[in-house]
Amino acid sequence: MNSFYNEQELKDIGFKSIGENVLISRKTSIYGAENIALGSHVRIDDFCILSGKIEVGSFVHISAYSVLYGGDKGIVMEDFSGISSRTTIYAISDDFTGEAMTNPMVYDECRKVYSEEVRLGKYVQIGASSVILPGVDIGEGAAIGACSLVTEKCEPWTISVGTPAKVIKKRKKNILELEEKYYKK
Repeated sequence: MNSFYNEQELKDIGFKSIGENVLISRKTSIYGAENIALGSHVRIDDFCILSGKIEVGSFVHISAYSVLYGGDKGIVMEDFSGISSRTTIYAISDDFTGEAMTNPMVYDECRKVYSEEVRLGKYVQIGASSVILPGVDIGEGAAIGACSLVTEKCEPWTISVGTPAKVIKKRKKNILELEEKYYKK
C-alpha cells in the first residue's frame, strides 16, 4: 500500500475541490474536508492536521507535523508557498485573557473565540516550528525563519525571524525569473 492516498481515495474524502497530482499522506488528519480546496501539485506529509476552511494553491508543500486550524475565517496559501515541519497556523483561537473559558469542551456561551483569516502570499516560505496567529497576512515572497512567532502582517519580499517575528532583511526576487523558466519546460 502506498503511503499517499490514491486519486479515487482523495475524491472520496470529499474535498471542496482538488487539483491534479495531489499527494496527501494517509497519516494526515482531515476535519471538514468539504471546506478544504486544494490546487494542483500539492503535497501534504505525515502527521499533519487540516481543520476548518483552508484554501491551498498549486505547487505547495506542507511538511510533516504541521497543523492548519482554519476555523470559519480560513487560511489561504497561494501558489509556490510552503510550510516547514512542525509549523502551526491558527485562523482561530480562544481568548486567553481570563474573560472567558477556553477549550472546545466548554459551552459556547462561556467561551470567547477570536477568528480572522490568515493569508500566505505567493512564494511565501515558513521555517520549521513557527507559529502564525489569526489575522496575519504574509506578503508575496516573504520568508519566516525557523521557530518564529508571527503576530502581525509581514511585508512582501522580506525575511522575518524571532519572537515576535521582525524583519531582518529583504528577500531576493530571483524566484520570479525561475518561475518563468519553470513554466517554459
